[in-house]
Amino acid sequence: MPLYEYECVEDGEVIELLRPMRDADAKVEDPKQQGRNFTRRHSVFGVNGAPAGSGASGHVHSGGCCPCGKPASGCGRNN
Repeated sequence: MPLYEYECVEDGEVIELLRPMRDADAKVEDPKQQGRNFTRRHSVFGVNGAPAGSGASGHVHSGGCCPCGKPASGCGRNN
């Protein structure tokens, strides 16, 4: 089941709910029972790596093998 984020119209509190896709836009019950209204918001997520434009590749070797499957010394990427 997808995880959706909903934001309270009155105070900006954000909650997350696991619900079927068919219920993504269905009314959300206020978890604090205060009658607040929630609207679905677009989720954003973070990605590990270097910020865009920093010149760093975001490619980091950890241990003896690169995540690309080659030995850390042989993949041709820095870091």
